[in-house]
Amino acid sequence: MATNTEIPTLDHDGMIPAYVAEPEGTPRGAIIVQQEIFGVDPGIRKKANEWAAKGYLAVAPDTFWRQKPGIELSPYDEGEFQQAINHMMSHDFDLGIRDIEAVIHWVRREKGVEKVGLVGFCMGGKIAYMTAARTDIDASVGYYGVMIDQMLGEKHAIAKPLMLHIPMADHFVDAATQKVIHEGLDDHPKVTLYDYEGLDHGFAAEIGARRDEAGAELADGRTAAFFAEHLG
Repeated sequence: MATNTEIPTLDHDGMIPAYVAEPEGTPRGAIIVQQEIFGVDPGIRKKANEWAAKGYLAVAPDTFWRQKPGIELSPYDEGEFQQAINHMMSHDFDLGIRDIEAVIHWVRREKGVEKVGLVGFCMGGKIAYMTAARTDIDASVGYYGVMIDQMLGEKHAIAKPLMLHIPMADHFVDAATQKVIHEGLDDHPKVTLYDYEGLDHGFAAEIGARRDEAGAELADGRTAAFFAEHLG
């Protein structure tokens, strides 16, 4: 199991496993690294370690801990991919946001870091949007988020900056859905949308064939600048 920390839930009825990467010296801020459907896998841990190297406290909570803690599944194995989809379908997203809120509280209370951001991927992109709408997180970034078009009714509650990276050739989020997202959010003063022509879902994955190096570097550079502006 890759996690190295446990964080109490809001109701203190359980402990959320999390991978924590500490920076050298005083953190400039904290970033919650929200997993894809595949678990806190080597790619997510790599992202957390890279944020720590940039001076942030990085925390990657295990989203599916109530179902099966410690999963690490492959997007390239058909059976494991289906397991990951099943975990997502069974996940209670409302309860999951309460877990994210618990992580935010833990970072501020136990680690003494006031400014907290979240970056999420795939399912985590949806969670980034939900976190922006439902918590007091300081800044959020979502990569190739799914089902955001179904949550536009919550956009009025987004009070802190949110950035969304949208690959235009995403085989999980078609062009019509992307159009709905743009129509719903383009005029929102706290939301920034970036389109990536020709890129598919997973283009910023750290490991594997889904990664597009140029697209990942462009999006990750925008994310780093965004957090530097809003977290320090």
